[in-house]
Amino acid sequence: MSETGGSPRISTRRIYDGRVIDLDVDTIRFPNGTVGELEMIRHPGASAVVPFLSDPTSEDPQVLLIRQYRYAAEQYLYEVPAGRLDPGEEPIACARRELREETGCEASRVEHLTTIYTTPGFTDERIHLFMAVGLTRGEVAREADEFIEVETMPLSKALDLIERGVIQDGKTAVALLYAAGFRAGR
Repeated sequence: MSETGGSPRISTRRIYDGRVIDLDVDTIRFPNGTVGELEMIRHPGASAVVPFLSDPTSEDPQVLLIRQYRYAAEQYLYEVPAGRLDPGEEPIACARRELREETGCEASRVEHLTTIYTTPGFTDERIHLFMAVGLTRGEVAREADEFIEVETMPLSKALDLIERGVIQDGKTAVALLYAAGFRAGR
């Protein structure tokens, strides 16, 4: 939305329809009144969840992380469970679904932490971050292109992995830091 209250978008042209993303070229009016084009990746949004295996208010709670192979990074990355919103799906339902599919866990309580834009310079993707407690283990239901290892560690170790640059995934770093700073240990 522009400062005058209307949408800055003048027109949009779809360039690509994909399985995960779409690509549009938008003609927009910039805040200074000039007009230009921007390539925008459209994404339905996603949810991510920090699974706590122990009470998040304990001194050093246990968290569950996944190590997932990511082709774009050409390596396994530490991540929190996450995934795309299905059409019409509420973010909390997506968080519960991804937790179950990727780790096999169900949560007795899932709490919203915050919502972030991943890369607002070229995409409208927003990720809703949650934390989950009261986990019970079950069966995983991963997609064919998901290569995942599940790891348990103290929150302090996960924070150390962020500080040392081992955790490089943005949503994971924000979710863990947010949970540690505003929810856990209180």
